[in-house]
Amino acid sequence: MSQFVLGPKARDAGYRVAGFDAIGSTNSEALDAVRSGDPGGIWFAAAHQTAGRGRRGRQWHSVPGNLAASLLIVPDASPDVIATLGFVAGVALNRALASVLPQGVFRIGIDGADGADGRSRIALKWPNDVLADGAKLSGILLESTKTPDGRTAIVIGCGVNVVAAPADTPYPATSLRALGVDRSAEIVFEALSDAWVEVFGLWDDGRGVSAVLDIWRGSAAGIGAPVAISQDGVVRRGIFETIDSSGRLIIRDDDGARHPITAGDVHFGATASARS
Repeated sequence: MSQFVLGPKARDAGYRVAGFDAIGSTNSEALDAVRSGDPGGIWFAAAHQTAGRGRRGRQWHSVPGNLAASLLIVPDASPDVIATLGFVAGVALNRALASVLPQGVFRIGIDGADGADGRSRIALKWPNDVLADGAKLSGILLESTKTPDGRTAIVIGCGVNVVAAPADTPYPATSLRALGVDRSAEIVFEALSDAWVEVFGLWDDGRGVSAVLDIWRGSAAGIGAPVAISQDGVVRRGIFETIDSSGRLIIRDDDGARHPITAGDVHFGATASARS
């Protein structure tokens, strides 16, 4: 039976957790809680998710032993700032995974890793993935709804491939077990709950967005390298320069023009360099 507990920082900050052996979707459970009047500050965590979903309506595959965790919050911030919470979650996941992984586990990856300086063990991929050895280890999904009194509630879903990665993905994927790391979903969740408190505190109702984005950039995959962004059948290629103060990906094309990207699927390596 799964036993999900909060880390000490999360407990002290007043967060709660509802744990499940199996659930359809932790995000759906959190959204239902909003409609039932929950004030927020609660995690929904499961070691098996049977009907998970990812970005753009895609199915999120999760086998028993992987982590699915969704946090319900009602932030006191403007909608444009609330949109940056995905970066808060990315930095928190990065910290959590780094805290439970032994040093030296990962090789330098090829999918956006920085190879030259050897620093890329875990990397953040815009907009909402965590990579290990260049393959997807974790993903994030933000959803919003209104509380009964009209405020904006945010559900931040985090999935981590703890024991297995899906095999039928259009991108490389990996798991902690495949990387030789023996950790449980419960251990990863406890680390995540504490890391969230740290980074959310830095975010500070949106006043600390720039600090969070600076940390995100420092762990980003592919900055300075070729990148291809696909959206609705259109592919834009260029050099990944940075993310701006709103979290948009900035690419520079062959003519030197800079383009802000708000959404799309990101590809590095040979895919990014290929020309049709």
